[in-house]
Amino acid sequence: MQFVSTDKAPSAIGPYSQGVIANGLIYTSGQIGLKPNGELIGDGVEEQTHQVLQNLQNILEAAGAELTDVIKTTIFLDDMSDFGAINEIYASYFKEHRPVRSTVAVKTLPRNVKIEIDCIALAH
Repeated sequence: MQFVSTDKAPSAIGPYSQGVIANGLIYTSGQIGLKPNGELIGDGVEEQTHQVLQNLQNILEAAGAELTDVIKTTIFLDDMSDFGAINEIYASYFKEHRPVRSTVAVKTLPRNVKIEIDCIALAH
């Protein structure tokens, strides 16, 4: 098992790693709309979604992978009415690549953000 860490994504806000490579797969921790310096990007779901996906992209890059290596994502939303907006942004990052995905509505998320996403990707 190999731990993944990059300064191009926010440090973990708890006792966990940004990512782990194990058995040919990369597992990321859930990413929220924090900039790499730890500041919240803003209150809107759109800007938070962009930041979350950039964070995931940077963690994958640190592990030697990219978004086209993603097998599965899990999205946690505090409001399902944001589903359409995040879908548009999500599609702009994944383009023709369509990993499997689960989307779950939750009561609250860390730092009261609107969205959190984690992923599983192929390691090279």
